Amino acid sequence: MFQGKGALALAIGGALSLIAAGSVVADEPAKLVVNGEIEMVTETEAPAHLDAFDTIYSGWTFRTPETRMLQMDDFDNPAMVFVDQAAEAWDTVDGSEGKSCASCHGDVAEGMAGVRAVYPKWNEAAGKVRTLVQQVNDCRETRMGAEPWKYDGGKMVAMESLISVQSRGMPVNVAIDGPAQSTWEQGKDLYYTRFGQLELSCANCHENNYGTMIRADHLSQGQINGFPVYRLKNTKLNTAHARFKGCVRDTRAETFNPGSPEFVALELYVASRGNGLSVEAPSVRN
Repeated sequence: MFQGKGALALAIGGALSLIAAGSVVADEPAKLVVNGEIEMVTETEAPAHLDAFDTIYSGWTFRTPETRMLQMDDFDNPAMVFVDQAAEAWDTVDGSEGKSCASCHGDVAEGMAGVRAVYPKWNEAAGKVRTLVQQVNDCRETRMGAEPWKYDGGKMVAMESLISVQSRGMPVNVAIDGPAQSTWEQGKDLYYTRFGQLELSCANCHENNYGTMIRADHLSQGQINGFPVYRLKNTKLNTAHARFKGCVRDTRAETFNPGSPEFVALELYVASRGNGLSVEAPSVRN
């Protein structure tokens, strides 16, 4: 992408360095338990392949007490409205083959438990790494004979959330070895690439300056174990790729599209940085 140059980038870098001097890591350890029964790991030892941190934190630990509380009860979590909508779609026949999701996978709770925790993952038949969204669309097209959903559209993000709910509390365990390794390496390179006029990489914010204030909120480590995320800022569910797109755009660079090979690789790499944290999706963030 386009890497801008000049005094503006230097000024931003200097400002971030000054902020870091007074940075605040995540609040005192707090416990996330959903519905009084699903215990989440929000702080744990960093995976062996991650040299940047000794400890990784869920984005939940950086939020205000009020925002945290919204995620602790499904009756308060605004994302669950969309999960309910997807539950109806799960059982709805669509496409030329007269099938629904349930036709192949049965009850969503039984068929999808543990799935979200291992995606993105290598798909042998496709010969590439697939995200959960891509797998859903593959099922729609090849099994159901239905039209694919827009990658970050409302129907898709709701279905991704429904599938993710079935893995809440399970540890993220994304595989990065074997045939997936080259895609993971591509994602890692992208994570450390400086973009745009501001010459900022993912690492500049989420690795070098997490815990500091940016605008009116704290920077997190950029973990995606909670995606899809209901953001209070735009009052809707947001995908990881939509967040990636927004971050690159904010550096004043031409960005990639959701579902692009670049963002698939980046999702695999960023997801692996959170191996060991619990699947929280759909979570609530500012």
